Amino acid sequence: MRMTLRAALLLGAMVGTATLTVGEAHALEKGQGKTESQKRKALPVVQKGKGEAVAQKGKVEPVARANSSRSSGNRGGVQPIAGKDKALPPTRHGMAVPLARKDKSGVRVAESAHVARIGKYVQPEANGGLTHSFQKKNLTRVLAGHVDLWQDPGRLAVQSGSALVIAQDGGEPLYEKNANAIVPVASITKLMTAMVVLDSMPNLQSPITITDEDVDYLRGSRSRLGVGAVITRETALLLALMSSENRAANALGRHYPGGLPAFVAAMNRKAASLGMSSSHFEDPTGLNSNNVSTAHDLARMVAAAHHYPLIREFSTTPGVRTEVKGRELDFHNTNQLVSSPTWEIGLSKTGYIQEAGKCLVMQARVADKPVVIVLLDSAGKQTRIGDANRIKRWMESASVTGKLPTRV
Repeated sequence: MRMTLRAALLLGAMVGTATLTVGEAHALEKGQGKTESQKRKALPVVQKGKGEAVAQKGKVEPVARANSSRSSGNRGGVQPIAGKDKALPPTRHGMAVPLARKDKSGVRVAESAHVARIGKYVQPEANGGLTHSFQKKNLTRVLAGHVDLWQDPGRLAVQSGSALVIAQDGGEPLYEKNANAIVPVASITKLMTAMVVLDSMPNLQSPITITDEDVDYLRGSRSRLGVGAVITRETALLLALMSSENRAANALGRHYPGGLPAFVAAMNRKAASLGMSSSHFEDPTGLNSNNVSTAHDLARMVAAAHHYPLIREFSTTPGVRTEVKGRELDFHNTNQLVSSPTWEIGLSKTGYIQEAGKCLVMQARVADKPVVIVLLDSAGKQTRIGDANRIKRWMESASVTGKLPTRV
């Protein structure tokens, strides 16, 4: 009986142990399931179109949305892109951020604040820095003021009807276009007027009076030198060269020994002595369309006028204030380039009448070379200025590449 009781107790203990083990196993599995569920709930849910934080080697970087407006530039501009602790400032209205770059010659130049429209822009890359590049074909980048211009370095496109670029000491022209055409020269005439006046060695401080004879009844051009105004010969010469004052130029001719006819005869003698065989003058102002010359002849005249210190000084003076009939008046140079810091101009004269178009002659130092530039019969208001700047860039481009400008 005792043996039977012991066997029953031993069997009951074994069954209880087995039941406890199975219950603990179920409880353990249930706990593990809850833990995994909680972990899954703790993970972020990725949704389309929203940014997420991505851990990379201990750093968190923002990932841009696929359709976010921040990924596009403003009107063609370049948006800031993070580089190594550097960011590009935002752009506005197609303007690129000025950056220093090196051109092909290795010279560091400044990028303009404007993005050129010619050429394909390549998106910046962030590989240890920001790189901007333009894919362009046979184009040379040049700067004028704050505007990017592009030109083919092998050719020079001049819009003026007649043009000549030649070394100041003569020689073969660097560029010419209809340079032997005989055309009216308008107020370019006043360079000849100034030389003839100075050749007579007058008293520059002596007064001259503006009279009705100096009024332009041919074309009706305006003047602030009223009839009866008294100015010195020196002031008249300054205003004639700087501001192209017609009454001042005519008064200078009238006050020449022998009067206006003798003065005009002296102008033509001077032209002949300079070898200006295709030139002829009939008045000291240039209002007469019978004052004619060629680009080649005018280059000779400019080179000769450059030897006169007063002509160099007066023709390149940006502006003056002088008293006329008791009033102080401001006069300015008719050539805006004399005030440009990018030009080194030694002599300048502009001209215009309808028959001649817009004209400009200059002695200037371009690409470290003294040259004479003649531009005649330009149609637009700024065409002669544009041509002068194109010539300058053309010569400077050739200088940078180590090649002389090609004669065209």
